[in-house]
Amino acid sequence: MKIKNLLSLAALLIGASACQQEGELGMQVIQSSASGDRLKEVPTKSQNGDYLIQIDTSISYQEIEGFGGAITESSAHLLQHLPVEKQQEVLAAYFSDSAAAYNIVRLHINSCDFSLSKYAYVDSGDTNLSSFSIAPDKDDIIPIAKKALALAGEDLRFFASPWTAPPYMKDNQDWYGGKLLPAYYDLWARYFVKYAQSYEKEGLPIWGFTVENEPLGNDANWESMHFTPSEMASFISNNLVPQLAAAEMPQKIFIYDQNRGEELEEWADLMIKDPQVRESVYGTAVHWYTSTFKWFPESLQHTHQLAPEKKIWNTEACVDAEVPHWQDDAWYWKKEATDWGYTWAKEEDKPDHPKYVPVYRYARDIIGCLNNQVSAWVDWNIVLDREGGPNHASNWCVAPVIADTTAGEVYFTPLYDALRHFSHFIERGAQRLEFNGELPEGLHLTVVQNPNGEIVIPVLNTSEESLSLTYQIGAEKLQCQIPSAALQTIVISPKD
Repeated sequence: MKIKNLLSLAALLIGASACQQEGELGMQVIQSSASGDRLKEVPTKSQNGDYLIQIDTSISYQEIEGFGGAITESSAHLLQHLPVEKQQEVLAAYFSDSAAAYNIVRLHINSCDFSLSKYAYVDSGDTNLSSFSIAPDKDDIIPIAKKALALAGEDLRFFASPWTAPPYMKDNQDWYGGKLLPAYYDLWARYFVKYAQSYEKEGLPIWGFTVENEPLGNDANWESMHFTPSEMASFISNNLVPQLAAAEMPQKIFIYDQNRGEELEEWADLMIKDPQVRESVYGTAVHWYTSTFKWFPESLQHTHQLAPEKKIWNTEACVDAEVPHWQDDAWYWKKEATDWGYTWAKEEDKPDHPKYVPVYRYARDIIGCLNNQVSAWVDWNIVLDREGGPNHASNWCVAPVIADTTAGEVYFTPLYDALRHFSHFIERGAQRLEFNGELPEGLHLTVVQNPNGEIVIPVLNTSEESLSLTYQIGAEKLQCQIPSAALQTIVISPKD
């Protein structure tokens, strides 16, 4: 049985076999829980399971491409201002194969809300991009991205998203809101090319782009630019693809890049059904902010069925509308967090935005996404400070790792553990497998098979009682118990 090395925040308590094992298969179970387990190999045993889950290795679905987070200017700036050993600790915790093993990084083109200020790479009014320079990224983003690449290796994929074009290219001449003027479509496409070429010179190859972060807008609260589906389709087909081709640039393109739900279906219908767009793009990018507990399987399946060969990536998620809780593991397991919609959603949409448990939200969403054709799941900022920033738009959020640069300390929240339950154990190239069984209320799981044959089962129990489960693969059965308020990752492989 192959067991990966685990780099934990504290020493892992390695015990006996986590579950009852007989026959030719071995099982390892890593657990995090509200009772205090943090990526711990659990030594408890269970007897016959009350619920049978049958795994069919002959039926597989999408290939899993990876997990990751965003190196924003805010995150990079904080890391640059930590003591060297703490900076290295955080980067290794995310990008080392023995830790979270992130293999995807999101970057932003020009500034975003999680920047120190508003900026673009050109002087205002520059109509030929002669002033183009990524100098604003060289203090923080580029040095940290290089260190991430050195740890993760060449399998690390960087993709980049713009929040807005420079104001002079827009109809409202502003950083916030507005649309790209048609006269600047081609110049804006060349901007993407310049960005990728500049990063390539820094030793940071850009693997892909989303065309626009949140093209439906954010009520002009920070950098944004609006597109309709037809406008984005035109920009891709008539400007971005030709400019990338002329420069012999291989970057992948994602459409949409906003929330799941009805809008996703509308955009998918209008864009993916366009044969020229469909041929040109790699897939669809989505976010999770429409609800704190739904993952919208209908809209994900609808998008997949329109073009089964195209990928769906979740490209952003975070605990928003909250200031981080410092050194308080219990808070992340309590139903106390609120999101933007708890206060600001329309009255008819309020039921989708109740108080929630942060760890549940992450694990439940990732499991739901994987079970509905999503190929990659990318978090938002990898590091924020104790105020949920820095953020020039006062749009405070929580990150899995919180940094106190004054004290030179970092706090790995239980959200980091939740992400690592997936990212460490599920390898690029894994295939999601078919499973059957009547799951009790509050139990969420998915099943994947790594390229080396290991079967990985992330399991979340949000119920108020311990559950005994039997996993059947072929003729062999393995029993395991998961306590209340716990997240497990089960790895099954042939015994040595």
